[in-house]
Amino acid sequence: MKSKLTSLKDAVSRIESGSTIAVGGSLLRRQPMAIIHEMIRQEIRDLTLLTWATTMATDMLAGAGAVRRWEGIYAGFFRHGLAPNFRRQVEAGAIETHDYSESATVARFRAAGMGISFLPIKSMLGTGMVHKSPDQIKEIRCPFTGDTYHALAAAQADFTILHGYVADEYGNVQWPVVRDSDDIDQMMASASKRLIVTVEKIVPHSEIQRRPSLTYIPHSLVEAVVEVPYGAHPCACDGFYDEDEAALKSYLAAAKTPEGTAQYLAEHVFRHRDHAAYLEAFGGRESLRALDVTGGAE
Repeated sequence: MKSKLTSLKDAVSRIESGSTIAVGGSLLRRQPMAIIHEMIRQEIRDLTLLTWATTMATDMLAGAGAVRRWEGIYAGFFRHGLAPNFRRQVEAGAIETHDYSESATVARFRAAGMGISFLPIKSMLGTGMVHKSPDQIKEIRCPFTGDTYHALAAAQADFTILHGYVADEYGNVQWPVVRDSDDIDQMMASASKRLIVTVEKIVPHSEIQRRPSLTYIPHSLVEAVVEVPYGAHPCACDGFYDEDEAALKSYLAAAKTPEGTAQYLAEHVFRHRDHAAYLEAFGGRESLRALDVTGGAE
């Protein structure tokens, strides 16, 4: 096996402006924020985002003016309300949106993972979603029964970015025994063309071998893996740490206006050369351990 371990700057430098990016995580858990910060620092723009239930990752990229198109099931801040930058950009016509149901999004990533161009579903029949995305949803007839289906185009992303739990240097990524599971990160990984994963901790390969059944992303899918402690901050990484409520509220207060967003990005993204410097602005890893949950990665 080949080592896939690299720096965050190197991993993100592979992404070009104009790319289609699948962004992992669900709601306020495992948003790949360290990658998002570095994408903004490197001024990667004109992006199409494919997401599940996305929150801060999409909103911050929208606030940086980096998003052209969004396809997903939800963009907001869960119990904290709407996504202010994303909403403002959509209302201004700067971001083209394509809404899908959860089952439709699963079908799209499943098709990509199977290496086929589409999958048929019935769950969107009778909805207006089909009329908004005619380039990706087509009505078809079953050749066996004559039933009507919608053919959904496979979710084809140039890059997939995920934040995970632990991995070895080869890119074998494992989840903890106890975790939240309302995400499709594993499916996104299977559907990926070029996969970048940040993890809370790099562990020896022997640790991966000790519990192989916990490996949910094998090394063969991964192009680059980066050790980034608190890589989802200020969002949570289930089994490791909770959300930083104060930091989330500070961001949302700033994101109420374009000017506030610009100032926030200047202070919390562009000001810091890397993720370690970003963490120091929040008191460093010692201070952030107050967010840790019992059990760690066990």
